Amino acid sequence: MNRTALPAGVIDPHIHQWDPYRTPREVSTQARLLRPLPRIPRLLKYALPQADREFVGEPHHVLKPYLPADYRRDADSVDVSTVVHVEASWHAATPWESVDETRWVAGLPFGSDGSPRLDAIVGHADPRSSSIAGVLDAHLAASPLFRGIRFSATNHPDRGVRDFSTAPGVLSSPEFLRGFAEVAARDLSFEIWVFAHQLPDAVVLAREFPETTFVLDHYATPVGAFAPRGRDTGRTPADRDRILRQWRDDIAALAEFGNVVAKHSGLGMPMLGGHPDDGALLIRHLHDVFGSERTMWASNFPIDKPGHRIPDSARLVLDVLGSDADPANLFRDVARRTYRIDDRNGRSETSERRDTIEP
Repeated sequence: MNRTALPAGVIDPHIHQWDPYRTPREVSTQARLLRPLPRIPRLLKYALPQADREFVGEPHHVLKPYLPADYRRDADSVDVSTVVHVEASWHAATPWESVDETRWVAGLPFGSDGSPRLDAIVGHADPRSSSIAGVLDAHLAASPLFRGIRFSATNHPDRGVRDFSTAPGVLSSPEFLRGFAEVAARDLSFEIWVFAHQLPDAVVLAREFPETTFVLDHYATPVGAFAPRGRDTGRTPADRDRILRQWRDDIAALAEFGNVVAKHSGLGMPMLGGHPDDGALLIRHLHDVFGSERTMWASNFPIDKPGHRIPDSARLVLDVLGSDADPANLFRDVARRTYRIDDRNGRSETSERRDTIEP
């Protein structure tokens, strides 16, 4: 049977780099204490609160550095030529300190010893901050690769689910919308990471700023869609059906806005529940409502690492979509357009859109 092959020169538009030994991270203290251990025991996760345990899956990839050489090994048979770093919980005591992550990532040894190039950086910034304009300008000055920001707005009513925002409804709040004008004025993109029930907030943001490119991360993580999570989320089949029905409707509503693109990413995150293969429903629906011109594959490594390997993640999306898959768009062109990545190989976009087939 013929199977659609991954193209050469893949762009992975969502990876994370960190070093808890040398940079400020929420887990830096624990990481330094455990540094002598070559491998962090999986059982250590049971010392974590349930919310953290269901988010990280296993502690090794969080408590150890994850740098270009680590990603190169994980990419394995996938021919990744270019990556996009997305902010990854840099511990910033002030809004200005988030710029340090952009500087640090820009200085990593990408493009050497077989590792892919770094061609775009998405940093952290909070549009509610009174200093948002200056912080954005500092990011832009820190690296010519700076393309956009992410402010993780995930907030769940179930206290057993790991939040990254202390308040619900942040993206649609008047304070956030006022500050977001500074993001829009600089033609920066914005990564939307919310939980499924927060998708209406993303609709408000996309409607208010029609000239800004928004990128939906991780299918708007429908927590508990495939298995119980937190204290009382997805406990019964009826609960899980309700979560998925609402997710379908709200994803379709967001897809109506042409300034929003979406990533096939996050299927390996333990907080989703179940097995990555369960995500076939998410893959199919996202493709159906956004289309091949506005969807891209992304590894989300190493956060997705407890769930699957990078080649398996890419293959899963291709296999689910079958003949509907457009490999050039899925693995290169949508990411290139979204993050304004130069074509350094001198190939035209038209020539790269020829699908390749393997026996």
